[in-house]
Amino acid sequence: MGNRTAGLSWAVLMQILLVVDNLQQTICGSVRFSIQEEQGPGVLVGSLSEHFPPPYQLLTEKYLWMDKKNGNLYTTEEKIDREALFPEDTKTEECIILHNSVVGPSGDLIQFSVIIEDINDNAPHFENSEIHLKISEDVSVGTSFLLDDQALDRDAGYNSEVYYQLEDSDGFFSLTVEDGSVIVLVVLTALDRETRDMYQMALVATDRGSGPLSATATLIVTVTDVNDNCPSFSPDSPRSVTIPGDSQMNMLVAQVRATDPDSGLNAAIVYSLSPKVSKRAKKLLSLDSLTGSIRLTQDLQSDSSEELLLKVLASGHHCPPADTQVTVSVLPKANQELAIKIGFIVEHRNETMVLPENQPPTVLAVLELEGDSSFKGSSVAIENKVHFTLNPQNGKYLLSTSEALDYEMKREHHIIVVVHGKSDKGSVITHSRRAIRVLVADVNDNAPIFLQSHYHVEVEENNQPGMSLLKILANDADSGYNGRVTYRMDKHTSSIFNTDPNTGQLSVSAILDREQQDAHKFTVFAQDSGSPPLESAATVSIQVLDRNDNAPIFLIPHYIFFIPENVPPFTLVGRVRVRDPDEGSNGNTEFHVVNSSGPFVVDNTLGTLRTTTKLDHETHNRYELYLLASDHGHPVALTSTARVTIFVEDINDNQPEVILPSSNSSCQTVSLATVTGTIVTKIFAIDADSGLNSEITYTVVDPDPVQNTSPFRVDSRSGNITVVQQLLQKDLGMHYLFILVSDGGKPASLYTTVWVNLLVNESVGPCHLDRKPTWSGTADLVQTPRKAPICEAVDTRSAKLTLLVGLGMMLVSTCCFLATAVLYLKQRRLSFHHKNGGHIEEKVISLSLKDKYY
Repeated sequence: MGNRTAGLSWAVLMQILLVVDNLQQTICGSVRFSIQEEQGPGVLVGSLSEHFPPPYQLLTEKYLWMDKKNGNLYTTEEKIDREALFPEDTKTEECIILHNSVVGPSGDLIQFSVIIEDINDNAPHFENSEIHLKISEDVSVGTSFLLDDQALDRDAGYNSEVYYQLEDSDGFFSLTVEDGSVIVLVVLTALDRETRDMYQMALVATDRGSGPLSATATLIVTVTDVNDNCPSFSPDSPRSVTIPGDSQMNMLVAQVRATDPDSGLNAAIVYSLSPKVSKRAKKLLSLDSLTGSIRLTQDLQSDSSEELLLKVLASGHHCPPADTQVTVSVLPKANQELAIKIGFIVEHRNETMVLPENQPPTVLAVLELEGDSSFKGSSVAIENKVHFTLNPQNGKYLLSTSEALDYEMKREHHIIVVVHGKSDKGSVITHSRRAIRVLVADVNDNAPIFLQSHYHVEVEENNQPGMSLLKILANDADSGYNGRVTYRMDKHTSSIFNTDPNTGQLSVSAILDREQQDAHKFTVFAQDSGSPPLESAATVSIQVLDRNDNAPIFLIPHYIFFIPENVPPFTLVGRVRVRDPDEGSNGNTEFHVVNSSGPFVVDNTLGTLRTTTKLDHETHNRYELYLLASDHGHPVALTSTARVTIFVEDINDNQPEVILPSSNSSCQTVSLATVTGTIVTKIFAIDADSGLNSEITYTVVDPDPVQNTSPFRVDSRSGNITVVQQLLQKDLGMHYLFILVSDGGKPASLYTTVWVNLLVNESVGPCHLDRKPTWSGTADLVQTPRKAPICEAVDTRSAKLTLLVGLGMMLVSTCCFLATAVLYLKQRRLSFHHKNGGHIEEKVISLSLKDKYY
């Protein structure tokens, strides 16, 4: 029976454990945290303390770390990039990282998930930076074209939704998006390839995330040609041409030219002769169908003139042919005998005239016609009358310049002289041509010209000697020696700068120091080798850049400051000054307090040293510290230090502290037989201040100085109390001296008071006060001579009677009380002998003051 009961209890226990385990798995599986990607280190993700008891230990610390005490989860230095962790699932709503942790006193293993939330950290991206599309020029307005190139965004949700814009379309195209992602380009106006054959636009894709990001691709639309234009002959196509009667076969007579605005095959043109052209013309002339060239098919030997009429056709695809007419005039063979005779006037070589530039209009030569006498009314003319004129004079012609020639503009001229004439047999115009060559001789009329009128160069200080700075360059339009340039520097230029006279290379031979001179400026000259030589000037500015080659320097190596104690925090102690001849960040300095834990801080803005707490002269009367001045130079900051000594000046903030007597209730017996001048007791006080603030004086204060007949006197400096007159019977009894203990502080001293109680008795014995004396004078204590008793004192006889009564009572008391009284009297006697009567604790002098008073 017992075994059955035990088995049943084990089964129940296992069921409970399974239920608990399933419950724990359910709880663990439901623990989820979420955090945005790309977070910096130390960001709180969540806490396991909300779900499990401590302690906690994270088994996988990638991306997260855990505070083992409270179960808080924080991000690490390694940033979480959602798109890098889940490159295939970036569009899913949840990207989850699983972590394992041991929790609880029993060390349960749990698993929790961290959901990585997307942020808009990825811009849309086009696979191709350029998108090309071809559209025919005859496309209809409103036609749509699908663009396959879409922008992809690796973010998720709203951050990955992209919308598109078209820029720089000039109103020819628009953009629409269908079904959220299909990009369609729509033609808005008619296209004409002959007017514009390409359009370049910007396709901008922008996501809808917070802080939207965008990408741009270039959309290039090429307009393709259709055959919508026909050939036409250009205006410069020849209409008439004249050839000599002795021209050779294959000579190019003329070339017709037709154009078609279309392109490719649509612009192909075929030339042909009209069927109406005469057989004679077809026999002598041929036409190239592709080039439009008209050539002779045979040699001519014609002694008479004739005209050949050609009608040329230009045909294109699906177009009616265009036509033009060319008249070819054949001159008689004898017309070619007319020639030009030249008589040179100016210098010439090999029938080439040489004229210096810049000459005023000058006669160059005399021209005369020679040839067949059958010509009448012949004339000579110049083609393209530029710079030259031809003037008839007595059957001859004077060839002259019409303006000064410039060698730098044109060094050689070719004058084309044409002869026109009429034959006796007809009115056919004939002409022959001759070229006359003119060379222009150079003179030194151009000074060298610098490429820049002002050269500016920057160079760092501490350079290497001989370093090249820059190359100056001047050009001279003249030739030969007139254009040969040399360079020199202004005679006032520093000798450390040099220039190569031939190349213009500028260098520095010494080390530059910006702190000595931060800029140099001088003039350089460029001179040609002409006669006389010409020159020009340019300015060179050299800016010396700073390097961090100077450490900050304190103006004073050892600063000494004085400051009163008890000033409020952040009080100005003093100013420090530092000089750094560098500039910019190299010369910007900041201060730090080093090797000190004192209550001081440096204000870098003003260069001031200030307190951080109140100062106490009595605790610390001097501070020694060092200030470090550091510049912000690169690559290495330079530093220097200065010693600072701060003396904390004393102020009168401490009252004198009475050491002896130890209590206002203490009492001392003085024998009636004490001789005059005897020191019967002493007042001793200390003051924690220093200087005059600690110099103590002792003064007896009496409310009625007139009645002052005390036989005791207090030395104001030493505090010794002496008998100043012979003690008499009338002096028997208690004397109460109210002593004012004051320091020498300025402007007002501080003080304290103490009672010195002296009992004049015939015999020396214990002295005891039942109560402390009370002051009966004014609250304003004034140092006045003592004249009368200033206390209310207990009568000596009454005191004795009280003592006898007390002794009687003690006799009848219990033994215990008597023993206590005896012990009490012994203790009082011992205290009296050690001058420490009363019940006040012993005054202790601090260690810092013992050297001062002992």
